[in-house]
Amino acid sequence: MAAALSYCKPSPFIGQFPSNFGKPVSLQSIEISTQASRITALFWGSKKSVKHQPVDSSLGDFTLTGSETEEVKENPTKGMKVSVSIISSILDISSHEWDSCTLDATGPEKFNPFLTYGFLSSLEETGCAVKETGWMPSHIIAKDESENILGVAPLYLKSHSYGEFVFDHSWADAYYSFGARYYPKFQCCVPFTPVTGPRILVRNTSFKDQVFDVIVTALKDLTAKSQVSSLHITFPSEAEWYKLKDRGFLQRIGMQYHWKNRNYKSFDEFLMDMKQSKRKNIRQERKKIPAQDLTMKRLRGYEIKANHWDSFYKFYRNTTDNKWGSPYLTRDFFHEMGSKMGDDVLLVVAEKGDELVAGALNLIGGDTIYGRLWGCDPQVYYPSLHFEACYYQAIEAAIELNLSTVEAGAQGEHKIQRGYLPVPTYSCHYFIDEGFKQAIGEFLVRESNQVDLVMKLFHESGPFKEGIH
Repeated sequence: MAAALSYCKPSPFIGQFPSNFGKPVSLQSIEISTQASRITALFWGSKKSVKHQPVDSSLGDFTLTGSETEEVKENPTKGMKVSVSIISSILDISSHEWDSCTLDATGPEKFNPFLTYGFLSSLEETGCAVKETGWMPSHIIAKDESENILGVAPLYLKSHSYGEFVFDHSWADAYYSFGARYYPKFQCCVPFTPVTGPRILVRNTSFKDQVFDVIVTALKDLTAKSQVSSLHITFPSEAEWYKLKDRGFLQRIGMQYHWKNRNYKSFDEFLMDMKQSKRKNIRQERKKIPAQDLTMKRLRGYEIKANHWDSFYKFYRNTTDNKWGSPYLTRDFFHEMGSKMGDDVLLVVAEKGDELVAGALNLIGGDTIYGRLWGCDPQVYYPSLHFEACYYQAIEAAIELNLSTVEAGAQGEHKIQRGYLPVPTYSCHYFIDEGFKQAIGEFLVRESNQVDLVMKLFHESGPFKEGIH
C-alpha cells in the first residue's frame, strides 16, 4: 500500500498524540470496506490499480417543513424543496451568489474576507487549492426549486494534512497502524488560513436554520457515500461548533493570540495599559526600526503595485523555505488576490532607502485585521523588524481604522508580551468508524483540558496591568 503521509508539527504544549491511541479498540470495530468504489485522492492510493467511483454531483433533495414561502402558506402539506449538489470549482457559481451567502452568514460587522469569492477563487485559479496539490474542490451548494442559492460551504477532498493548522497526523498514523485508510478525507475550511468564521454559509431567510441542517446532513451523507474516513470542519464559528456537537461531530479546541482594541486613540494609550516592563520592552523594540534606517509603510488597494507583490513573494519564499520547506501559495496568487480584493488588503512594508526589505500581509474584515504572512530579505537580518511589521503596525492600523481586533495568526507565545492574549479556536470532526470516533473523542477531552489550563495560566501572567483583561 503506497501512501504519502504528511507531517504536521503538534502544538508545543500538547505534544504528540499518545502512542497507544486506538489500541483498546477491537480490530472488529475498525474493519474498513475495501470496495473498489472508494474515492482515492491524487497523491494517495494502493499499489494495485483502484478505480474510484466519482460521487454524483447531486446529493439529494430535501423538504423543509414550515417554510415561510407563499406557496407553502397556501399548501402547508407541501413543504419547500431544497436540492444539494457538489461543484468542482467555485468558478461554477457566480461571485454575487457566493458572496451573498457569505455576507448573510457573517453580517457586515463581522465580514470575513477569507470567505469571499475573490479570495477562494484566487486560490483555485492560481493553482494553490486544486486537485494537483491535494485540495480537490468539492463545494456544497443548496438551491430552492427556482434555482435560487440558499447556502454554500467551501469543501475539499484532501489527500494530506498540509495547510490546515489543526494537526491530525497522529490520527492518520493510528488509522494506518490498524491497516485502515485515513486519506482521502473531506475538509470544510478556507485553505491555508487559520481564521475563525462560519463555514456553512446560509442566506438570511426565515428557514435558514433548516438549510443549515440540510447542508450538514448532506456533508455527512457525502462522507459515508464516498467511503472516506472522515469530515473535518476547521475554524468554524463558536455558534457552529456548538450546533455541530448535537449532529454527531467531535469537538476540538485550539488557541491563538489576538489583540483587543479598548477604544484606544493612539498606540501610546494602548501602551499605558501594559505593565511597566512590557511597555518599556515594546518601546525599545520600536526604537530599533528608525535606528536601522528603516521606514515602515502601510499600503492598501491601488497603492500596492506589481513590484510590491513580486518582492513580497520573494520574502514569503524565504519564510517558507526556512520554516515549512515548501510554499503553499504561488506568485500569481498574490497578484490575483490583490487585484480582486482591493482595499480589503493591507500590506505592511519595510524600506531601506528605495529598497523593500520586508513585508507583512494582512486582510481587513468588518471589525478585524487579520495578519497572515510575513517575510524578509534573506540576505539581511534586522532585529525587531518582525515584531514591528507583524504586530505593532497592525495594532496602529486597527486603532486608526477603529477596528476591534487584530488576529495575528497561528501559534507564537512571544505575542503575549506584546499585547496579544490567548483565545480559543474551534474545529469539528466527523468519523465514520465508531471505534476510532470513541478513541479520538477521549483524546480530545484530555487535550481540551490542557488547552483550557494553558490559556488560564497565560491570562493570569499576562502583560497588562491588574484589572485589564
